[in-house]
Amino acid sequence: QVQLVESGGGLVQAGGSLRLSCAASGRTFSRYSMGWFRQAPGKEREFVAAISWSGGLTNYADSVKGRFTISRDSAKNTVYLQMNSLKSEDTAVYYCNAVRLRLPPVWGQGTQVTVSS
Repeated sequence: QVQLVESGGGLVQAGGSLRLSCAASGRTFSRYSMGWFRQAPGKEREFVAAISWSGGLTNYADSVKGRFTISRDSAKNTVYLQMNSLKSEDTAVYYCNAVRLRLPPVWGQGTQVTVSS
């Protein structure tokens, strides 16, 4: 089973960009579909983006379509979330998620993204 470590969060002004990284340990990374979720203070954790194990399929929440891009580099066991045109409502803790059939999902510890208006 993989373990996940997120990085790349920080403070950015509205309209700016950040790239989040999620590094996975383990030799079975390529068998997992990967996703990003976020949780703002006082709110439920919500889906942001996902990418299939092959990288051929991606899916996005309506709120981030056209602004965020998810990608993966299997050689580096890493999944990325490029976030452009950031808004104050994107402020949240962002979590990486790994899913594989018949196994429990794996979560990272989260990385804080704060967008100042």
